[in-house]
Amino acid sequence: MVNSDSRDDERFQAAMLRDVSRTFALTIPELPAALREVVGNGYLLCRIVDTIEDDPGLSSTQKRHFCNFFAEVVARRAEAAEFAQSLDEVLAPTVPKAERLLVRETARVIAIGDGFTTAQRQALERCVAIMADGMAEFQERKDPAGLPTLVDMDRYCYCVAGVVGEMLTRLFCEYSPQIRRHEDRLMALAVSFGQTLQMTNILKDIWEDRRRGACWLPHDVFARHGFDLADLERGPDDPRFHEGLGELIDVARTHARCALDYVLLLPRAETGLRNFCLWALGMAVLTLRKIDKRRDFRNGQDVKITRRSVKATVAVSRVSAGHDALLRVLFTLSGGAPRASRGV
Repeated sequence: MVNSDSRDDERFQAAMLRDVSRTFALTIPELPAALREVVGNGYLLCRIVDTIEDDPGLSSTQKRHFCNFFAEVVARRAEAAEFAQSLDEVLAPTVPKAERLLVRETARVIAIGDGFTTAQRQALERCVAIMADGMAEFQERKDPAGLPTLVDMDRYCYCVAGVVGEMLTRLFCEYSPQIRRHEDRLMALAVSFGQTLQMTNILKDIWEDRRRGACWLPHDVFARHGFDLADLERGPDDPRFHEGLGELIDVARTHARCALDYVLLLPRAETGLRNFCLWALGMAVLTLRKIDKRRDFRNGQDVKITRRSVKATVAVSRVSAGHDALLRVLFTLSGGAPRASRGV
């Protein structure tokens, strides 16, 4: 029997997820009951690190301090209440109310994790430690002229998203012996899954990031096409920028194909797990298609998929989640395959 404290924790996490991420609030309930609480908790922990990274008023030194502090909190080597109070006092007024509330509730988020298994807690702690250190590093390296190379972009994507894919895979494997038989292959593909989602966000948010003084695009990719990211404001009108953007779209699509392979390694009977992954992947693929068709966009809203597309993704996934061949066909039809692979 589920006790009242557990039900309160579930309601608390569900409410926080609705406020800080409509996407995860939509997908997490699809998971098997045994995974919902720990995955929801893991996401809220990651969202606290994101709040630190995104705060426009914090210096890179402050962000490093609070990222390190929070990693210690998650590892139970520092006090959650002290962290929450000290961060809340310096958060910028522009930080969304829901994220500020989440920071204030850090102690409760941490306390919920006390009920998880040792393996679950270790998966969450490792994810937060790598994410916190990586985000702090890239905030120190932030440059409006972009990252030096595609390798740097890959590493940034790993620190902020690929490591989340690894965390989820460890949780999935702990949940299911059948999934655990494929652990090595799943772990190899998990990073690509995270990179698909993060590269999609980077490409969609180019102009919003630039207004915040950041650019996560790789200089070397655009230089090959004769475009200098120092002149990024000219990008929408420059065919050379469009060519560099197209190359990155294909990189993201190559990772998306690996993400589909990841989904297909999950047992067909685990439709909830598959839907959890497919909805995120489907929305990323559709976003990449919109960016590809409108490379001269100037605002993330220009390439944001519609609610109708989200509903269609959910509906199609529910019907096709257990059918591997159909999923491959739908992936190609939705524009998921990189151009070099089309027709193969």
